[in-house]
Amino acid sequence: MQHHDVKGGGGIRLHVAETGNPKGKPILFIHGFSQCWLAWSRQLDSSLAEDHRLLAMDMRGHGLSDKPRDAYGDSKLWADDVNAVIGSLRLDQPVLSGWSYGGIVILDYLRHCGEGGIRGIQFVDAITKLGSDAAVSVLGSDFLGLVPGFFSNDLEESLRSLGAFLPMCFAKKPSPADLYLMLGYNVSVPPHVRQALFSRSLSNDDLLPKIRKPMLITHGAADTIVKPAIVEQHRAGVPQAQDQMIANAGHAPFWDDAEAFNGALRAFVAKL
Repeated sequence: MQHHDVKGGGGIRLHVAETGNPKGKPILFIHGFSQCWLAWSRQLDSSLAEDHRLLAMDMRGHGLSDKPRDAYGDSKLWADDVNAVIGSLRLDQPVLSGWSYGGIVILDYLRHCGEGGIRGIQFVDAITKLGSDAAVSVLGSDFLGLVPGFFSNDLEESLRSLGAFLPMCFAKKPSPADLYLMLGYNVSVPPHVRQALFSRSLSNDDLLPKIRKPMLITHGAADTIVKPAIVEQHRAGVPQAQDQMIANAGHAPFWDDAEAFNGALRAFVAKL
């Protein structure tokens, strides 16, 4: 595993992990809300690495990337982050795979940089809207009930919310060791970052129909955080998209059923 520092939007430092075949088609994984590159361990440590150049970035405010106080509301900053990773690490037409909030970040990139620099897109239980009734309508009520605690500066309240959130991501509860690791990198994200991510207000309904690159929409059939019904919304916006519903998987299908997830991603990339 290699680790890179990349200068992102506004000059902040972004951390990127890399493994795999340096001559293979690159895949850039973009994690979700309050996560980090370690979320993708079942991809980075899989047979995908035999054929593909695999990279996982820590979004601004997350993991080992910088965590400024006020640098999350501008769509172009997010776009610049992804563009900087692609350019600085000389990624040749990567596939962008975005989990949950990572779907928003991919669309930030497409809005400002276009799709000429990428090979394809994977939405993984992804969202595309924030700050509206339509955005909230696709989120589970139990998850929404935890949101105020995500923003709390009280450590015990924050831990309670994050501790309840993590098991919701999975159809099968991870081991205690895995959950403690996940809780650790979730807690490392400051409350001001979590609040800033959810304070954005945006819709990408205008952008989705403009996407021409191939898209794979992957979703866990048992996702209680982002309702599986969102897949039909995404397909309506991007008619050429393929979809992959993974049975017995929750909000993190790449963890719940890594074999099915990795196999479909491999087949998708092979055609590009």
